[in-house]
Amino acid sequence: MQVQLLDFTTLDKELLTLVLEWRNHSDIRCWMLNGDEISLENHLRFVESLKNRADKRYFLVQQGDAYIGVIDFTDITQKSAEIGIYANPQMRGMGHALMNTVIKYGFSTLGVKTLIASVFADNKRAKHLYEKFDFTERSRTLYKGREMIIMEQKA
Repeated sequence: MQVQLLDFTTLDKELLTLVLEWRNHSDIRCWMLNGDEISLENHLRFVESLKNRADKRYFLVQQGDAYIGVIDFTDITQKSAEIGIYANPQMRGMGHALMNTVIKYGFSTLGVKTLIASVFADNKRAKHLYEKFDFTERSRTLYKGREMIIMEQKA
């Protein structure tokens, strides 16, 4: 089934609130660099800031009638982009659809040569998903006392 990318900057307040609820869900928030709950005011301010940024793109991913997750691209250059994904916490098994979308958009639409993913070492499900899609470990680092794996895939 075809997916549709809905740019955060075009979403109405209802959909932006839905995205924020997902982002603040405990099963998602625990894997974010910023594990704090985000207020609606801060979320709306962040989305507004995206309108003036060429180096960041955030999308709500729709498949059929369902909103299945969020993908994002940050630190976008001509050569690379850092990626992020999270699925609708009420749905399971969306990782493959989200990853296929990330890879297609990153390499075909953005035209980058390398996609970079940062994943906490204890996030086994995410690490396994990236490995399934041929991401390889580039390095490891510590982030706020937690081990972080930097993975990449080249076009």
